[in-house]
Amino acid sequence: MKKIKLVINNKTKQKERENFFIKKELQCILNLYAKMVSNGSWKDYSFSSGVKEVSFDVYQRTSEKPVLRITKNFKPYYFNEKFFIKDKDGNVIKRSENLNQLIDKTSWSKIKIIK
Repeated sequence: MKKIKLVINNKTKQKERENFFIKKELQCILNLYAKMVSNGSWKDYSFSSGVKEVSFDVYQRTSEKPVLRITKNFKPYYFNEKFFIKDKDGNVIKRSENLNQLIDKTSWSKIKIIK
């Protein structure tokens, strides 16, 4: 006969739920997305997730690579590497420990998307 264990408050399931943007972060990103769509700069978006990070990917057109990524790092080495913005080649443009500051202090008109 097999031994059956009852698991209450399983911490692995709680960690799985934390591996995404929280509601305030997602609202901030989607507000920026709506603003950039109304400007005509951005056309589409997607989410990609991994073990270490989750990212909001922005597309100018339907293409293979996103032109911009807003990423949340779950295991940062330094305090200011929790959120960062990457270009399509994976180079970090800007980083911060607070998503609202990162989005507010970035001048989106100066970031040019190269076709």
